[in-house]
Amino acid sequence: MRVGVLSSGGDCPGINAVIRGAVLKGVIAHDAEFVGFRRGWRGVLDDVTMPLDRRSVRGLAKMGGTVLGCSRVNPLGADGSGPDRIRAVLAQHELDSLLVIGGEGSLSGARDLAELGIPIVGVPKTIDNDIAATDYSFGFDTAVEIATEALDRLRTTAESHDRCMVLEVMGRNAGWIALHAGMAGGAHVILLPEHSESIGAIADWVRSVRDRGRAPAVVVAEGFQLDSMRDPYAPHGSDAAERPRLGGIGELLAGLIQERTGIETRSVALGHVQRGGVPTANDRVLATRLGIGAIDVIADRQWGGMVALRGTHIVRASLSEATGALHRVPPNRYAEVAALFG
Repeated sequence: MRVGVLSSGGDCPGINAVIRGAVLKGVIAHDAEFVGFRRGWRGVLDDVTMPLDRRSVRGLAKMGGTVLGCSRVNPLGADGSGPDRIRAVLAQHELDSLLVIGGEGSLSGARDLAELGIPIVGVPKTIDNDIAATDYSFGFDTAVEIATEALDRLRTTAESHDRCMVLEVMGRNAGWIALHAGMAGGAHVILLPEHSESIGAIADWVRSVRDRGRAPAVVVAEGFQLDSMRDPYAPHGSDAAERPRLGGIGELLAGLIQERTGIETRSVALGHVQRGGVPTANDRVLATRLGIGAIDVIADRQWGGMVALRGTHIVRASLSEATGALHRVPPNRYAEVAALFG
């Protein structure tokens, strides 16, 4: 059994643990051989590889980032030639299958290729926790820990200066990071992409906090929209995947809050800090289990399949199931925390 491995889309704490778990399980249980493709689908299309064996994955579980690198490249190609090129590269390296570690966009591409007959198995990867068919994705726990620590630190300086602090975290379509970090850090207002709010309501909550003698703390996901906005705030154009480059809603809100309330307000955007550094212990364990499970799916030749977490169990799902809809914060979870605002 010969397996190609790639990590596609954005980087995420825990990718290296997936690679290590997959390689070790494959070598030990199936006498498998592995070829790593550099820079995601670009490495497959350009045939840029690196060896993956037991020696090369030693100590990877605790390392952040990805030793394979990643990129945002459409595997189908602008002219539709991608699938034929991928088949040719797989044949050249005598690979039986591809293990794709990716987020919603990358797994959607993997699904399309699987439907064209290319032998692919997926592992869900995203700090946003927005992939359907899995309760949690590795990288999410690390991002929440980073955001929570940042909120804890901001609250101490906010109290010292009697300021309102707005913390902007990642979350394009799903507000899981904002929800969990905001709850863990005791934020007074948490703003999610799933639920718009008016600047009037936000200002009222901030005033209520100040009236109780506290320094207001607001956590906002980058994809949040005020009820007066038609689209998420994206002042920086588009990214390589032609999606709006989000970022800046925290700064926008800080100005509006200060204008409405008269309270000095500052903002901090964590940005890619949430993706950096070593993964938490929980993410290392989950990522390793997913890598192990993915090799079992490959050994059973269940192409178009994916591993997922349901409760505490690693289960199998289809790429179609995983990419059919986004895993978003449900209304009851928002209502639960909104009862504490102000």
